[in-house]
Amino acid sequence: MDSPNPIDVRVGARLRLRRNMLGMSQEKLGDAIGLTFQQVQKYERGANRIGASRLHELSRVLDVPVSFFFDDTDPVRAPAMGGFAEPQAEGFESDPLRKRETVELVRAYFLIEDATVRRRLLDLAKALAAESDLGGNRTGGDGPSGERSSDGPRRGGRRDEA
Repeated sequence: MDSPNPIDVRVGARLRLRRNMLGMSQEKLGDAIGLTFQQVQKYERGANRIGASRLHELSRVLDVPVSFFFDDTDPVRAPAMGGFAEPQAEGFESDPLRKRETVELVRAYFLIEDATVRRRLLDLAKALAAESDLGGNRTGGDGPSGERSSDGPRRGGRRDEA
């Protein structure tokens, strides 16, 4: 038997990722689209190719655009959407979207019912990431110990509201 097409494997991996992010079982997803969990397993492994109408239905059930299933393609290994290389094991393992921590974080995020609170959490995460990108070098109103001085500017011009 031939090995699965790398594109089918990629689409299947993204299907599995989104299903797991939503905490949905293969059986529940299968029920939602009229398939058995074994058929969903084959899609996720790339053993069965997902047709366009089925992909559209999956995008609706999983609440993502169809493009989600093709996102994050490595442009070096697939320069013109025609020459996909075999997925490299190291890239698969190092993908942060495949880490348990990421899935747990996303699940917890979507358990927050208040959209304003979710937005604030996202803003906080972005601010923390920006600080990390700066390597801890802070400027503009921070004292030598890294603490904000009382007259220094605040993000967004507001005091903490939490």
